[in-house]
Amino acid sequence: MGNSAPVAEPAEPGLSAQEPVVSVRDLTVSLARGGVRSEVIRGVDLEIGRGEILAVVGESGSGKSVMSLTLMGLLPERSRPKVGGTARVAGVDMVSAKADQQRKVRRNDLGVVFQDPMTSLNPTTRVGKQIVEAAGSKQEAVRLMKEVGIPQPEQRFSAFPHELSGGLRQRVMIAMAIAGNPQLIIADEPTTALDVTVQAQVLRVLRDLREQLGCSILLITHDLGVAAQVADRIVVMQQGEIVEQGAALDVLESPQHPYTQRLLRARLSLDTDRGRSLPTGADQEIVVLDRARARQGRILELTEVHCDFKVKDAQGRRALLHALRGVTADVTEGESLALVGESGSGKSTLLRAIAGLETRWEGRIDKPGRDDIQMVFQDAGASLTPWMTVEETLHERLRRTKLSKADRRRRIEETLALMGLPEATLKARPAELSGGQRQRVALARATIVPPKVLLCDEPTSALDVSLAAAVLNLIHRLRHEFSMTVVFVTHDLGVARFVSDRVAVMYLGRLVETGPVEEVIGSPRHPYTRALVDAVPSARKELPVIVGEPASPLSPPSGCAFHPRCPLATDECTTTLEGTQLVALDHDVAERERHEVACLFREGVKA
Repeated sequence: MGNSAPVAEPAEPGLSAQEPVVSVRDLTVSLARGGVRSEVIRGVDLEIGRGEILAVVGESGSGKSVMSLTLMGLLPERSRPKVGGTARVAGVDMVSAKADQQRKVRRNDLGVVFQDPMTSLNPTTRVGKQIVEAAGSKQEAVRLMKEVGIPQPEQRFSAFPHELSGGLRQRVMIAMAIAGNPQLIIADEPTTALDVTVQAQVLRVLRDLREQLGCSILLITHDLGVAAQVADRIVVMQQGEIVEQGAALDVLESPQHPYTQRLLRARLSLDTDRGRSLPTGADQEIVVLDRARARQGRILELTEVHCDFKVKDAQGRRALLHALRGVTADVTEGESLALVGESGSGKSTLLRAIAGLETRWEGRIDKPGRDDIQMVFQDAGASLTPWMTVEETLHERLRRTKLSKADRRRRIEETLALMGLPEATLKARPAELSGGQRQRVALARATIVPPKVLLCDEPTSALDVSLAAAVLNLIHRLRHEFSMTVVFVTHDLGVARFVSDRVAVMYLGRLVETGPVEEVIGSPRHPYTRALVDAVPSARKELPVIVGEPASPLSPPSGCAFHPRCPLATDECTTTLEGTQLVALDHDVAERERHEVACLFREGVKA
């Protein structure tokens, strides 16, 4: 990190150093949606002290983002907001102040980091120029880029947003947010879309900025683990009200409110009990999960699968993006395999190749026929036909069956009940459903004619913890009721551990470690897998220091692709291909139980 900037002076002369940067009193907000007005914030009181990190936690619809928009003075006019109470930021009430006063606060005292930087950054303007607009000069912009830990800022200065990784784009947003030495940074779900390793880097940047700039931070998140790792205090919101608040560790380890307790029970960690279903509601029955599976033959076999894409590099020249680089793997009938790794590791490309949605690959993939493989995507809303009702979507999947009209109707009703969806859902279109309902509809479409193989590409990453828990329970139930094989792509090791029998870790187009899930996650042997495990949020664990960003698949490093970031790397790792070959740790165990590692160093000892 670079040299720290001076702590910002208060915008209002009357605001003393002892007064909180944020003071909210009896805040109420109602919005009109579709002709119906509803109260989304109900009598909220909270404060954020100088230099304090406050995390506001809650599921979608809890009111946390509406509260942050109120503090910014940016409530959507189309919703005709009615606001009561006060919301003072740096001494200015953002409810009653005139528009020019609110703009002054946003310019001088507020910095904002949103969830998706691609929707906030101008895609046609180089990132350096966008930072200059906030910072005033190129020299200051480069200093800010160094401040937030952007490597080689002089070279990155000329990059367009799409040429940067998600973590670097988020750092660009943070650099813009701190350009005016703000008293308050509002970070609204800044890590939700990021890999666990990049998430740890961004959280460390935010925490370090608090130390260096003396600014306060309002962190909005649905992940209590993320909140507890960096926040001083946690506020829990439910349906527009604060139901619990306190010191971060107290809320995490001794929650008092039933809603907070439910959020914690539904949150997956590396210690979650895999033998029971995940709780999704106060009255839901927790059932014992049957994880015993009969050993059968292989249903998927991949042999030396390569996949290259023709793209243009940063200079506009034609280049090859090496998405998959010799993947060899197999999946047994009836088992669940999780593919984990950072963005750009090739997980989704591999899944699309198996599904037949990607044809630009070489090698061999032995698999069932097209009708026996179905896929569920991360964004169910984008994968469902927007003008078709749920009933029409499900009928479409049944067209190729020989079922009678009555039997089709019965199958649709049974599938809807299995998904926990009300009958009224049948007449709804995707836009009229919640995110969790859309994902259940996508699962219903994929399984109403039970496939042999179900492919899942990050189906829970955009969902709140309780909705994600419900979807994971459902996938487990479907797998066992229909004897399906599941291949599940995720960057969340907690999800991978709960949903799978085996796990395969990918890095830059190669498999680097495979084996039984408890063995790989509980005792990782590859340095990259160890980095993924260490980066899982925990209030009792220091944020890890992870060197560098993943290399570009346009020009992957020679030898072991992980060596530029590996703490164990030697010169041999930079040249030899031996480190990228899977080596069985124990040839005496059953084939399906082997723990295999593509590394010259296993357990820190050279092979």
